Amino acid sequence: MWKIFTILARITSLFPFFLFHFFWRCLDIFDGKFGAVARYILIAGKLKKCGTNVYIGPFVSIESVSNLSLGNNVSIHHQCTLICLGGIKIGDNVAIAHASSLISTNHTWNDNNLPIKYNPVVCDSLEIHDDVWIGCGVRILAGVKIPKRCVVAAGAVVTKSLSDSGALYGGVPVKKIRDI
Repeated sequence: MWKIFTILARITSLFPFFLFHFFWRCLDIFDGKFGAVARYILIAGKLKKCGTNVYIGPFVSIESVSNLSLGNNVSIHHQCTLICLGGIKIGDNVAIAHASSLISTNHTWNDNNLPIKYNPVVCDSLEIHDDVWIGCGVRILAGVKIPKRCVVAAGAVVTKSLSDSGALYGGVPVKKIRDI
């Protein structure tokens, strides 16, 4: 079955980006299996890498889609935002709960002659290793690496790489709570 989806994904990869974005937003009205399969077929050919059994929920926003790599058995739930300009790599068996943000860019504020919003943007990759659960409303910023077999609790803000595998992290800013 995944071979059929992969063939269809290759065909949709030929869509120009304006058409891709149009269909991507149109698919927001479809939840459930049909919407999940249609979103997979539409996006798989545009990604840097796309594994099998990938679920992307409705109202997910992905910028610079060609800089996103997804492993196998990945789920990205409703209303997540992924800004992939600096590159985002997500390993196998990763779940990202609703309303989370993964952002691979940072604003600078070094030029005092410009408003902060017009200062240059710096890109840095973001990596989530295998077997990770990201709770709802988590914010993960550029340059972060999350080791395998971790849980990041709901509402956490991750501004720097986490050090220990097999741990529960939470808080603002994030800190290790305990081993799992």
